[in-house]
Amino acid sequence: MTESALDDLDRGILAQLAQDARMSVAVLARRLKVARSTVQARLERLESNGSIAGYTLRLGEAAREGRIRATCLLTIEPRSQAAIISRLRTVAEVERIHTTSGRVDLLLQVSAESTSRLDDALDQIGSLTGVKSSESLIHLSTKLDRAI
Repeated sequence: MTESALDDLDRGILAQLAQDARMSVAVLARRLKVARSTVQARLERLESNGSIAGYTLRLGEAAREGRIRATCLLTIEPRSQAAIISRLRTVAEVERIHTTSGRVDLLLQVSAESTSRLDDALDQIGSLTGVKSSESLIHLSTKLDRAI
């Protein structure tokens, strides 16, 4: 389902759940001023059409404290993307892998419990066969996080 196919109620449900994925159907219905059965039916539809892929925990700053985060930009050899992504999946510190347009091919979100472990992970990533170059950007602080 595309974003344009979502109506105001769907977007309202998603916005409420983005703030608190544990919110009950009854509370959602009350906040959105619709019947509980309507919210339940919409949730089922949003889940079945893939608009809601699951409900998850989003760690706050207190839980992330002490973890070092970095963004790693990779330029890779032509036709090596599938093999590199497969190997990156085995690196525990790699949290997210994005393909990109522009001067780099892959953007990774990496997290480790120490600078030495992050350094090891970045060295491991940079030495993968097919990686032409890598650039790492260490995250210092988060000023805004609207990610859903």
